[in-house]
Amino acid sequence: MKVIKQIFWGVLSVALLLSAVSGWWVMTPMSMPTPTVDVSIEPQTPVRGIAQTVADAGVDVPPVVLYVFFRVSGQSRKLRAGSYELSQGNTPLDLLRKLSRGEESLKAISLIDGWTFRQIRTALAKAEGLKHDTQDLSDEQIMTQLGFPGVAPEGRFFPDTYTYGKGTSELHVMARAAKAMNKQLAAAWTLRGPDIQVKTPEEALVLASIIEKETGRESDRTTISRVFHNRLAIDMPLQTDPTVIYGMFDAFDGNLRRADLRADHPWNTYTRKGLPPTPIAMPGRNALKAAVQPATSNALYFVAKGDGTSYFSATLDEHNAAVNRYQRQAK
Repeated sequence: MKVIKQIFWGVLSVALLLSAVSGWWVMTPMSMPTPTVDVSIEPQTPVRGIAQTVADAGVDVPPVVLYVFFRVSGQSRKLRAGSYELSQGNTPLDLLRKLSRGEESLKAISLIDGWTFRQIRTALAKAEGLKHDTQDLSDEQIMTQLGFPGVAPEGRFFPDTYTYGKGTSELHVMARAAKAMNKQLAAAWTLRGPDIQVKTPEEALVLASIIEKETGRESDRTTISRVFHNRLAIDMPLQTDPTVIYGMFDAFDGNLRRADLRADHPWNTYTRKGLPPTPIAMPGRNALKAAVQPATSNALYFVAKGDGTSYFSATLDEHNAAVNRYQRQAK
């Protein structure tokens, strides 16, 4: 009996010692070669592989010990794939919490109202940490991979700020932005007024993109929208410069000339009536709403006043006088 007691107390002492050591270890900051270390865990990586990935990233921690800690913690099945940033001072317990809670180190990219699809692609190509998987794809191939074969990409993505983890694909960000635009467009369409001239959500998207490019002044958006609705109602050309500029593509040098207004192409709303065939940019939420909820007005014309606002006219004579007042005299 005495021997059994000695064995019991010996085992208990070892267990307590191991418990104290492990308790000390999990609360001790891990050594790192740099102030921060990025750790990327791929989906379906086993627990042992996660421990090894942490060590391979430069964290001075025994992978086997870390693996055992993950398993005995009871949290091993909750460890999530993703991109994580570890900082000097982080302990194994901090690491476990990050991995089990999915506290990824996220970056962000902002897609700006009024941007074209070309500008979106340029921004994604420069975004740090993204997987650049669209660089060798054409616009048509991108839309096909996103599930929109045959659909022009212009205007199909919602301008917003999107967060992402390291290694996220450009296609994934595009897919989120496309889904967001579909949602915003559908929401705007449910708010449409009774006397609008656009017949489908697609036409509303095209008109919203023009409104977005015509003004950044929120107070003018709905009246500009009404001008275009009024013109559509009487089969009058929209005659809006942003569509002409868009259709010129690389030929536009920053100066829109009279010859450009006469040069026919699908987006020239001086030579062709109705809406252009595609949006010309990404409209924001307010432009989408303005397209389907125009103000009440009989205006058919507007001209920039030079202070960010516009002057609206119901007749050509009044419009010409406004042009002379606000633009010609200013030159």
